[in-house]
Amino acid sequence: MKFACQLNDILPGTGVCALIEGRQIALFRPSAAAEVFAIDNRDPFFAANVLSRGIICEHDGALWVASPLKKQHFRLSDGHCLENAAMSIAAYAVEVRDQQVWVAV
Repeated sequence: MKFACQLNDILPGTGVCALIEGRQIALFRPSAAAEVFAIDNRDPFFAANVLSRGIICEHDGALWVASPLKKQHFRLSDGHCLENAAMSIAAYAVEVRDQQVWVAV
C-alpha cells in the first residue's frame, strides 16, 4: 500500500488525482463517510487523464463516475465500463487509516 493523501484532501462527493509510483490514480469520496475508491485516471476512449474530474453517480445500486469528456461511465468498485466492457479500467484497493488514504498499486 502506498500513501496517497489525507482523507480531508478529498471533499465529499468529488474526486482528486494522485500520482502514485508514476501512475495517475483517480480517488473518489462519494460521501462524508471515510469510504474512498481508486481507479485509473486515464479515460481510455480519449487517452486523456481526466476521470478524477468526472461526476459521481449511482446506477443499479452501484457508484460510477461519468467521464467529463463524453460521459462514458466507469464503476468505482472495479473500473467496469458501462458502455463498452472492453474499455474497462483498473481499480485499486483502498484503505483509510487514521484519516490517511492508502492505495494498493
